[in-house]
This record gives sequence, structure tokens and C-alpha cells, in this order.
Amino acid sequence: MVKHENFKKCHQSGFCKRNRAYADEATAKGNSGASPYQIDSQSLTFKDGQLTGVVFKSFEGSEEKVRLPLAINFLNSGSVRVTLDEERRQKGDIRLRHDSKVRKERYNEAANWALVGGLNPDKGLIANTEDGITVVKYGPSKIYEAVIRHAPFIVEFKRDDETHVKLNGQGFMNVEHWRPKVEKEATEVKEGEEPVPSPAVHESTWWDESFGGNTDSKPRGPESIGLDITFPGYEHVFGIPSHASSLSLKETRGGSGNYDDPYRLYNSDVFEYEMDSPMTLYGSIPFMQAHRKDSTVGVFWLNAAETWIDIVKTKVSSNPLSLGILGKTDTQTHWISESGLLDVFVFLGPKPQDVIQAYSELTGYTALPQQFAIGYHQCRWNYVTDEDVRDVDRKFDKFKMPYDVIWLDIEYTDAKKYFTWDKLTFVDPIGMQKQLDSHGRKLVTIIDPHIKNEGGYAVSDALKSKDLAVKNKDNNIYDGWCWPGSSNWIDCFNPAAKTWWRSLFTYNSFVGTSPNVFIWNDMNEPSVFNGPETTMPKDNIHHGNWEHRDVHNLNGMTFQNATYDALLHRNSPIHRPFVLTRSFFSGSQRIGAMWTGDNQASWDHLVASVPMVLSQNIAGFPFAGADVGGFFGNPGKELLTRWYQAGTFNPFFRAHAHIDTRRREPYLAGEPYTPIITQALRLRYQLLPAWYTAFHEASISGAPIIRPNYYVHPSDERGFSLDDQYYIGGYGLLSKPVTMEGADSVDIYISDAEKYYDYFNYKIYSGAGKAHKVHAPLDKIPLLMQGGHIIPRRDRPRRSSALMKWDPFTLVVVLNNGQKAEGELYLDDGETFNYESGAFIHRKFSFSSGSVATTLISENIGKEGKSTAEYLKTVKNVKVEKIIIVGAPKSWDSVKEVLVIEDGIKEARNAGLVYHAAKDGKAAWAVVRKPGVGIGVGWKIKF
Repeated sequence: MVKHENFKKCHQSGFCKRNRAYADEATAKGNSGASPYQIDSQSLTFKDGQLTGVVFKSFEGSEEKVRLPLAINFLNSGSVRVTLDEERRQKGDIRLRHDSKVRKERYNEAANWALVGGLNPDKGLIANTEDGITVVKYGPSKIYEAVIRHAPFIVEFKRDDETHVKLNGQGFMNVEHWRPKVEKEATEVKEGEEPVPSPAVHESTWWDESFGGNTDSKPRGPESIGLDITFPGYEHVFGIPSHASSLSLKETRGGSGNYDDPYRLYNSDVFEYEMDSPMTLYGSIPFMQAHRKDSTVGVFWLNAAETWIDIVKTKVSSNPLSLGILGKTDTQTHWISESGLLDVFVFLGPKPQDVIQAYSELTGYTALPQQFAIGYHQCRWNYVTDEDVRDVDRKFDKFKMPYDVIWLDIEYTDAKKYFTWDKLTFVDPIGMQKQLDSHGRKLVTIIDPHIKNEGGYAVSDALKSKDLAVKNKDNNIYDGWCWPGSSNWIDCFNPAAKTWWRSLFTYNSFVGTSPNVFIWNDMNEPSVFNGPETTMPKDNIHHGNWEHRDVHNLNGMTFQNATYDALLHRNSPIHRPFVLTRSFFSGSQRIGAMWTGDNQASWDHLVASVPMVLSQNIAGFPFAGADVGGFFGNPGKELLTRWYQAGTFNPFFRAHAHIDTRRREPYLAGEPYTPIITQALRLRYQLLPAWYTAFHEASISGAPIIRPNYYVHPSDERGFSLDDQYYIGGYGLLSKPVTMEGADSVDIYISDAEKYYDYFNYKIYSGAGKAHKVHAPLDKIPLLMQGGHIIPRRDRPRRSSALMKWDPFTLVVVLNNGQKAEGELYLDDGETFNYESGAFIHRKFSFSSGSVATTLISENIGKEGKSTAEYLKTVKNVKVEKIIIVGAPKSWDSVKEVLVIEDGIKEARNAGLVYHAAKDGKAAWAVVRKPGVGIGVGWKIKF
């Protein structure tokens, strides 16, 4: 169980406690206690899509005012960025405590790491100021409006003349300005006198603060920021991963079924994390969406410091006499960060796709991985010898179970020294890799950011001599405890550290590796066994003299980024890197995959894995998965089997296990479990063309790879909170994993009036707005196909994805109520970046039925480049070997042939059709066998 005493709750975090108290005071005062922040109207200027000015923070009974530079940027995308700084810190006009040498400014470099685009200004906006209110019309066709109230400072964002997002509407905005610490002499209390009251509770946490045996020196004093963000009329909010919680976020101010603590974002190594909790986990994405019927909006809180988010939902009556009838729900959120700028982006949608794409345009789209990376990964802590790895590899082949990657945890190293091998147990690592490579398989080895502090270890010696390690508050190399014992941490905020790190991955440096070796970055929160909250002290110092408190949630991403860069430069020609990370931030999606950390082999952790992975997908980081089987403990065989069936539909599909667990490679499960797991693995490989196309869509639009109900059916209010079923890509494949012990059926909720078909036997399910019972004994995966889609598959069982490269395709045409269907296929070499110059195919398949003709057409929707023609030559012999039409019309019962017309071939030809009539509630279906059309060319099939 998680050790709660090792991790703070809000009341133990000074700045969280202060800001919650501030919010309570503001609420108690109501309108009579207006926010002490107001714009100096005379300071406002507009230029190139940007409004700049100064916000004054005033104090009751005082003439003093704190100047807070304001910038509101209106962007071409329709997004808006609101930034607030502190002038005195900005100018360095403060005194640091303890003779500290850290930076005096508020941390202003998070954007350098998180943002990669989407910042072009909207120079055509329309602005008007009158009576202390500035109104700005912006966005496409000026459909959005920002109403900026000067006193008090409040910003409302409108669409269709309705407020959708409001900043500081509750008056919770709080920028803790710099102030000197005034040392107060202790006063002796004489007999009969009243003691002098101690400083207010909030003031007692302004300065040095202790937790878990560590004292945070806080050289800059209190510097937190807080802001309330309200979503009027929105009951559901989603996002801000990672938490072991529901997809639709819960309230955090107590009450039945709610949390008492805010959601926390502070990347941490949480041992055996608990379920249904707002407690922080390994990664942080401060991006939230609010959704109601046919409308989605969002905010992105760009801050890398420790952050807490309170959520309260209030019922607002539309009529004072209606007693709540026909009212609406407002979701009020309160964002609190320990340091840095107030820097928030607002997205007005109106569709969930619009919000996620706008966020992804800013922070980057998910990297298009190599094909192997979306296959199955086999891992445990640890495969103990190179012969052990070879044996596992052979056993997968013996049991005809496909897999692509085998992983090595820390025990492969020489005494936990990274970039080395234990020469007694891994005698021939190159030979091991050659065996894997013979079937197109890969090896992933773990490399963590802690470097063993040992003289004579070349990596450690270089880290110190080149001065590339994180420093402690006294500006000496920080020494902490992790797997190797005494360790130092590479500071990847330093460009020189990144360059040095790159050199360590060359084949001459990391001896014993070859091109089929890829990397796993663990423990990069960073995890420090003897540190406060199992991480680094906040007053540690990074490159540029920034405190660790400022950059904590970015730390893991900078390390993964350095590793990605190293792999990028390792090979010539360049191949796409694969780097798995445990810790992440906004932007990490550009450089690899993540997993949900050290889960447990229990049914409740299997249940939680679904909303956790869904949350990642709608938060712009879709290459996500949970350890199949659970990391800690020994799963029963039913649980293990069900977890493989669920894991088949995770974008990242890896099994992993703790060193103290029993061996549980899937071929060890025995009858009937091993054959059932094999079928789950083969299903993953059969659908790899659909998965790869979904990854491609994510890489160009930010679209989730697995999609919750509200994303696909934004009008269906009954489905907004659903988080135990989801769609795969844009293919209408609806999955609901079995997550209850002993269950032999599931209830799948269907939102729309389309027909759905069982993936395996074509049983029909229809009826909008209700749940449908789907039979699911242990050997059955509940998977439905929504009418209207065409699903590309490769049906020939292979040992790995690499061996499928030239296999033919099957197209599954699932007809909708109008006897139509569409689908896409994206295909490239699955390894290099040649697709950037056109080395790919992107086809759209369309089936339509009319009074004149019924046709299935393949057309090109890809943009040609200089490498297109050459790539098309490589796939000219890759054909479509089968077309399955589900929901085939009864009139086909006498049809025996179809007409095939293919571009580049003069004469049309016939292909056979076999019709299967509907029976026992199952749809009619037909098969076109061996149409023989090229996958990369245009063609038409007439029925």
C-alpha cells in the first residue's frame, strides 16, 4: 500500500493551504470583497494581436500597489494566452535569502520546453474599450469574444454570445508578491499578560518549510499563483492526468463520493498507488476540457511547478422561482502553483476535436512511432541472463505467440552502472540481439537519470568533470540515493548535458548494443529514495540557476528528450527513436510513449487502467498503456487473461512484472489460458493496419487513439461520464474490456441509432441510448463494429510485425443503415522518416449503394512528395486478398461475381463473391475472395 505519510496533502503544503484559505475568505466576503486586482486602464496597448498592460495588486488600508505586467495574446488558431508576471522580480529588484545564487525572476522558460507552434498572432482582431471594459472579437470570422473587465480584473470568453470560460470570476486570483522577511524578536510573556499572537497561519509557511526530515529554504520567499477558472453551464470536466481516478473529474471539497483534497500535479514515484484518488502520480499534463451537450472548451495551465486543482460543481437555477428545475451546473476550478508565471491558454472549441487539436498545435503532436512499437512488448524485472532472453524468444515461437520487443530492467548492468553490461550474466549481448533481429524483433534496455557515484566509472567521472549534474542549494553536486546507492543526476536542462548524453549512446560508447536496441527512461520524476516525497529537494539548482521547484514537472521530459535526441543521431540513415518514459509533461507526446507506472495485480487496478489510459488520450498524449498483469503481485490466471484482452486495446501494449513475482510469460499460463491469450495477441497484430493509421491521425491532428464516448458522441449526455468502454481510432470499433472477476458478459452502451455488429460473429446490436448485454465468456473479447466503417486488417499470423511487412490486406466493410461505409489506410516503411518526403500511401475506401450501381472505391488522399513514386514501387506487389462486407443486402444471395477495375490495368476482371445469409440474430455477410487489387493504387469494385 502507498505510504501516505511520505506525500503531502494540501494542508501540509504551505502554498496550497494558503490559497485554499484565500479562496474561502473571498467566498465568505462575496461581492463585498472584490478582488484586489485591477488593470491600469491607461497602460493598455494593442499591437499585432497582443494586448499588454499592467495589473495592480492593491492592499486594504494601504497605498502600496504591486505591478503585474499583463499580456493577452490572441492567436490565429482562435486560442488565447493570458500571462501575468511580477515586475519587481522580473527586474531582479528583490533580495534572496541565505545568500542564494538562484534566479530572482519567476520561472519563464516552461514555454521553451512545452510549446512548439500555434503562436502566430491574430492581427485582424477587433478591440474596443468603454467604461472600464475592453471587448475583443477574434478567431475565425470573429466568432469568439473576450470581455476584459478592468476593476476587478476578470476575463470572460464567449462564443455565440454566451460565456463559456471565466477567469477570476470568483476572485480567487492570488499572486504572492515578493516581500522581505521581517525577523521578529521573541517576546517574553510575563505572568498575567496575554501572549502576543503568532503570525497568521499563512505567514508561517512563507519561509522555511519542513516535511519528511527535509527543510526547504525558499530563498525567494512566498511566490505562489492562484486563479479560479469557471466553466458556466458545464457539468463534466476531463483531463489533468495522471491520476488513478475517473475520466470525468470529481469534486474536491468534500461531500458524498467526492474528494477532500485537490487533484495534485507533482511528478512522483508513488509506490503501489491507490485507487480512486486525486493523489499525484508520475506525470503531469495541466490541460483540462469541459464538456456539455454539443460543446467543448478547454484550458492549458502552463506551469511546471507543483500544482493543485480544486473542482466544485454548483447548480445554478435559471429562474429564482424554479427551485432548481431546468437549472444548469457550473464547474468552478481553482488552479494553484507554487512558483512561476500565471500563464493560461483558453480554447473555445466547440468540438472536442477542436480543443484537442488546438492544444496539440501548441505542444506538438504525438510522434509517429516505428511499426514495432505498437506491437506487443514482453518485459519483467528482470530477465537475468542473455540465455534467459534467448529462451523466452524461442518459447514465444514455440507457442506461436507474436511479439515484437523484449525488455531488460536494471539487472543487466554491471552493478547498476548504466551503459555497461554484467559480463557474468550477459556474456554475448550482440549475439542475443542478432537472434532477436532474425525475426525482426527488438530489445529495450533501461537507462535512468541517476548516475552511480563511483570513482573510475567513466560516466560518473565525466558527469562531474564536465559539471553537468544537478546542484544542491549550496551549488555543489547533489548526491542522493537511488538504485545504485549514492548517485548524481544529469541536468538535461543544460544543452551541454544533452550533447554529452548523445555521445554515450553511440555503438562505440554503449558497447554491446546494435540498431535494434531502444531505450526505457524510468525514475525520471526524478525518484530519489532519501529525498522529500521520494524526489529532489525543491531548492536544488539546475542549469541557468533555476530552482528545482520551478521545473520539477518538466524534469522527466527533458531527460526523455535528451535520450530521444541521442537515438536520433545514433544511426545513419536516421530511424525513428523509441523511448518510453514514466515521467512526463505537456509536450512529452512528441518524443515517445508513457505507461501508468507501478500498478498492482488486482482487478481494481485493471478497472482503473481504462480511464487512466483514456485520460492520457484526451490530454494529447495517446501513446499510453498500463502494465499488463499488474507490476506488483501475482495475478490469477483469469485476471492475467482478461488483462491481456484489455491490453490488446491499449495504444502501448506491454506486460511487466516485479522481480519478486512468479514468472508469468503468457505461454506459461497453460490450458485454456495460453490459447486465449494467443488469440488476443493475434487480434492486436491482425488490426495493426488500423492501429498504425490511428497513430498517423494522432501525429497530424492530436486525435486520441482510443476515444471516450463523449468524444465520439458529443450530444449524448448519458454517455459523458462513461469511462469503461471506448472506440479505437476512427474505425467504429467499440471495446469494453471485462474487468470483473467471474463475469461472462458485459453491458455495452450504444449512443446512436446505427447498427453495431459483433466483431467475431456479426451478431447485430441496435437501439440508441441504452446498454446491450454482450456475451463474454473467458475466451471472448467484447468488441463491436459500428456500421459505416471500413477496417483494414492483415490476417496472416506472423511472429512479429516486421514479418508482416509485405503481407496482403483484408478490408472489412461494415455497412450502416444507409448501406454506406468509409475508412482509411495509412502505410509507410514503419521505420524511417522518409514519409516526410512522401514515402507513404494514404488511401480512402468508400462503399456506396445506389439505384444505378453499388461500388467500393479506393482513392488517394495523400499529398505526393519526391519519394512517393519510389515508395509505391516497393509496395506494388502488396495486394488486397479479401473483402468482407458485413450487413450485405439480401439481394446478393444470387450474386457470384463482382467486377474489378484497377488503375494501370486496361481490362476489368471478375472476382468471386460468396454470400452468407442472416440467421440467429447475426447479420448477412459476403466475401470477395482474391480481388487482387494493389493496396497503393486506385481501383473500383462493382457489385
